[in-house]
Amino acid sequence: MAHIANRGPDIAAHPDVAEMRARYARMESRRGVVAIDGLVLLAGLYAAISPWVVHFGPSNNNLLVNNLILGIALAVIGMGLTLAPERMFRLSGVVAAIGVWLIISPWVVTVGHHPTAGMIWNNVVIGGVCCALGLAAVGMVMSLGRPTKR
Repeated sequence: MAHIANRGPDIAAHPDVAEMRARYARMESRRGVVAIDGLVLLAGLYAAISPWVVHFGPSNNNLLVNNLILGIALAVIGMGLTLAPERMFRLSGVVAAIGVWLIISPWVVTVGHHPTAGMIWNNVVIGGVCCALGLAAVGMVMSLGRPTKR
């Protein structure tokens, strides 16, 4: 049986130990933001499929296209915030703006048609969730401070 107590040289002598510790500390401090970014992704996916879930697609194609495009945009932003947070952190405010548009879109997009209660409730709930997630992400990014470039 091999002796496992001898692990080799100590990691403290590694030339990049300070950078590795700093990277680990950044990743550890970003846990909550990653959870919010994942929820933004899920909210975007639901917004994209919501016309078929609530069954308002055939009655109002304009709102269908609106929700589909905004849902895909939210999903892409959520994925980008998760995968490249240092480059995409400024887009967390866009999530809140998209949420506001989702709240008012049943009345703006369906000007000639009358939105049903399902359309209104669906978009108001999705928009409220997106607003809350966007504002929470902005707050967390601001509390963590802006990433520094070196």
